Amino acid sequence: MPFNSLGLSTVLLRAVADQGYAAPTPIQSQAIPAVLNGRDLLAAAQTGTGKTAAFTLPLLQHLLDGAENRERLRPGRSPQVLVLVPTRELAMQVGENVRAYGKYTPLRAAIVFGGVGMQPQIDLLQQGVDILIATPGRLLDLVGKRQANLAKIGFLVLDEADRMLDMGFIHDLKRILGLLPKARQNLMFSATFSKEIYSLATGFLNNPLAIEIAPRNSPAETVNQSVYHVPRQSKQALLSRLLRSEPWGQTLVFTRTKHGANRLAEQLGRDGFRVAVIHGNKSQTQRTRALADFKQDRVQVLVATDLAARGIDIEELPHVVNYELPHAPADYVHRIGRTGRAGSTGEAVSLVSQEETSQLKSIERLLGRKLPALPSPEGYIPQTVGNSGSQDARPARQPTPRRGSTALRRRII
Repeated sequence: MPFNSLGLSTVLLRAVADQGYAAPTPIQSQAIPAVLNGRDLLAAAQTGTGKTAAFTLPLLQHLLDGAENRERLRPGRSPQVLVLVPTRELAMQVGENVRAYGKYTPLRAAIVFGGVGMQPQIDLLQQGVDILIATPGRLLDLVGKRQANLAKIGFLVLDEADRMLDMGFIHDLKRILGLLPKARQNLMFSATFSKEIYSLATGFLNNPLAIEIAPRNSPAETVNQSVYHVPRQSKQALLSRLLRSEPWGQTLVFTRTKHGANRLAEQLGRDGFRVAVIHGNKSQTQRTRALADFKQDRVQVLVATDLAARGIDIEELPHVVNYELPHAPADYVHRIGRTGRAGSTGEAVSLVSQEETSQLKSIERLLGRKLPALPSPEGYIPQTVGNSGSQDARPARQPTPRRGSTALRRRII
């Protein structure tokens, strides 16, 4: 099925062709006609399968169809479309897609999120926009200052809907829903839906059409997944060895904590790798620069927390590494979904310590299969705490037991 059979206008088809796409993905071929027909939608598909275009293209078409009959393109106009996202990075990614697909139209979009000054965003809204892409907190701040008008929103999109309805966003979301017109079209897109979130999401929709391109919570088949079983204190040495000995190219590495991300980045830097870091304690300027440097191949390794598990779209990213497994199994799906996107193949490697065995089992239960374990690289010797990462580092000295301790008695016996 070609794009020109979906009911999109010539200007949108031209923009799609500019992006190099000849045929829609399964989520696009099912979602676009449904959205054009006015249906509320609850759509689940793996990451990297084109969900953003699946809602952006038909909503642009709706706005184009209405532009001739309304004075909507006047300066100072209020937005008709609201796209809510959980992170700044995802907001910027969606904004890039909207600009790319709408570049031959007179439609305008604004992106608003926290962590940066509010005044430039206010100035942009005052100029008039058709599509507003926002994180919930900053949007509520703007509404509170009477700088964002939601009275004419006819289309609401929740991108990464499972995260929007969970992880503390639910209260902000309910406040925003109460500010919107009752008559609107609602679209929810995500890669993962737990049973509880799925049930909650349907409460916001009006007779929704449910689309599931693949089994719920499943990663894309283009991602090859594997595991190294390694002591926790040996992970950094193994990662450096893999980065140095394998033709990995650019690699996105996930840690659980911000402090852990900083520490790993420093260690990899000492080992001679070009590294950038992205997490919630970094300023928006630092986060934007780190992501830009990674996308433009100025750094080889981007170390990130789960902040980057959603919202990073890097063309043909070859490798994702779970340096530490996430607490929530669904976050694993989002992490590895940064590779193997848009039909490309990718590798997802997890470094699993004995302490993470239960988390690995939870992930395997979610996936419905066991992940294959790889042998350690030839010549690699696991290391202990305190090593710099070089392969000839000696084990750290064990502390001498105190006299009378159980350990000392065992040694004497």
